[in-house]
Amino acid sequence: MTSAPRSQARSAARLAAVQALYQQQMEGTALARLLNEFHQHRLGMEIDDEQYAEAEVDFFDDVVAGVDARRDEIDALLGGKLAEGWTLVRLDKTMLQILRCGTYELLARADVPSAAAINEYVDVAKAFFDDREAKFVNGILDAVAKDARN
Repeated sequence: MTSAPRSQARSAARLAAVQALYQQQMEGTALARLLNEFHQHRLGMEIDDEQYAEAEVDFFDDVVAGVDARRDEIDALLGGKLAEGWTLVRLDKTMLQILRCGTYELLARADVPSAAAINEYVDVAKAFFDDREAKFVNGILDAVAKDARN
């Protein structure tokens, strides 16, 4: 089996990170157990006849652990970008994880260009939502990037 190109492996890692953090929020799964479960059963595996793409495991681990460790900082930054009257609590739980992961990359992964990180999470949003929500992700992460990268 040949390994996936790095960009595909990173895209798969981003999608898996959103799924892992969603699971953590819904079930309260401890970080170590969460990472182990995804390593053993999700990343690059076949589940119910659905092949999960091979993911860059170290990148997945960094995003999930980074969001977990910096959640308060990330949420404060995101909260400041929402429209008047909106709070993170009002956001769809999957949407919140997409925004958290994108914000973490913009804050902590200087090796990933801002436009690449934003575009990747817009693509993740399209896996769950329609174009309106994908544009929302683009707008919020673009605003975060202006703060995080300047």
